[in-house]
Amino acid sequence: MWSFVKLVFLFVLATVFHWAFASGFSLWGMGVNMMLVFAVAFCAVLKPVCGYPAAFVCGLFLDFFGTKLFGNNAFTFTVAACVVYGLSERFDFDGIFPQMLTVFGLTFLVGALNSVLIWWFASAVVWPGLWSLLGGAVVSALLAPGVFWLVRRTLGKGAVCRQV
Repeated sequence: MWSFVKLVFLFVLATVFHWAFASGFSLWGMGVNMMLVFAVAFCAVLKPVCGYPAAFVCGLFLDFFGTKLFGNNAFTFTVAACVVYGLSERFDFDGIFPQMLTVFGLTFLVGALNSVLIWWFASAVVWPGLWSLLGGAVVSALLAPGVFWLVRRTLGKGAVCRQV
């Protein structure tokens, strides 16, 4: 029960960070997606039975504020969770470089997949632009080690966490 409360606390913190960084960096034309960074950190720390739903809920949260296609973020965040769990046998997510590399790559994957899904299902084009996506990916990757540390520090070695 205590792990669930901590996870809810981290989710609320993720929403605040997402709002602050998305608003702040939009002035420079960058699309920073802090919910994705937290979702990746959740998947790196939590067991799959908790990580997949956490990533799905993070994406679903963003879908409530979208105007084009409901469910695309939930789907793409779940795909990102699949990638993280697939990489977990090859990457040591305790290291800073794998954290940054994974967040950087998944930012591009999620951005491209969201654009394709919206184009395919809603017949709309929402490509944010290469520089917006690249800038957001760099900022997200630079912030990733702090988010990973916060998630790991908050959740500790609880029953829902993967023991490595």
